[in-house]
Amino acid sequence: MAIGQRTHLTLRSARSARLEGWATDGRSLPTLRDAALRAAPQGEVGSLRGLALILLSAFAFSTAGLFTRLIETDVWTMLFWRGLFGGLLIAAYVVWRDGAATLVAVRRIGRPGLIAAGCSTAATICFINALRETSVADVLVINATAPFITAAMAWAWTGACERRTTLLASGVALLGVVVMVVPTLGTGRLLGNLLAFAMTVLISGMMVVMRHHRDVDMLPAASLSAFLCSLVVWPWASPSAVTAVDFGWLVLFGTTQFGLGQLLLTIGLRSVSATRSALIGALETPLAPAIVWVVLGEVPAVMTALGGAIVLGAVFGDLFAAQYGAHRRRGASPATD
Repeated sequence: MAIGQRTHLTLRSARSARLEGWATDGRSLPTLRDAALRAAPQGEVGSLRGLALILLSAFAFSTAGLFTRLIETDVWTMLFWRGLFGGLLIAAYVVWRDGAATLVAVRRIGRPGLIAAGCSTAATICFINALRETSVADVLVINATAPFITAAMAWAWTGACERRTTLLASGVALLGVVVMVVPTLGTGRLLGNLLAFAMTVLISGMMVVMRHHRDVDMLPAASLSAFLCSLVVWPWASPSAVTAVDFGWLVLFGTTQFGLGQLLLTIGLRSVSATRSALIGALETPLAPAIVWVVLGEVPAVMTALGGAIVLGAVFGDLFAAQYGAHRRRGASPATD
């Protein structure tokens, strides 16, 4: 019986250990006790594979524009199915990974997990209403301030200081977003801009919480957030009114864009700072029109392409500088017998 209880309480199965080992360059993630004793500073350079997960999550999130063009239904119904299928994907992964210990993993998220889930759900509500009250351009520019807000929140809450190169790159990325949307910038309204700012603060808070409590498995919280989004929009949605073709697209929208994107981001945040993750998330802005261009043939404007190139240069310039700095520090370390 004691052996069975220990098996049920094991949160990291063999599958989980293999995936987390891949995400952290083979370095095992700390236990709850070890993490409290040996937590690395938030500004540390994340592992290459952790960075790869964040990059892949940004790519997944950037497909939203493509799916919204392919799906012919109202936004509330779209969000309902997106949240439902995204939550199911993450929940299925947690069950596959943890097996009989799934319920224990859910209970382990505690207050930090509930806060992260609440922030994510509230951010989605603010985002949708911001788009209704102001211009898309204003929303994008305000959202591009996420790395600075994330860095400020991380410093105020945990005392963690982000690298100067990351903050500089965040400023360049913000400039790139402004270049992309400058033709329509400033055409929105105050309420919508306030909602967009609230969304940015909530997303930043979610990432800081997940990063600071990286010793806690936040995937159940990510799944809970997705289900809460569906629950919130349900009164305005018409789930049974979608066509068979739209339903197929909605399955892909929820699983690949939202579910997979959130899953990769949540795992990646365990080895990449919240501020750098927010900076990499800025890639969604130039990638979204690029994907629509490749798939649907919608050619982006010159300013969109120019601003997108600036954002890409800022993000990958920061990643290169971080890895180059880490390589130099390793090379300068004295050899030991």
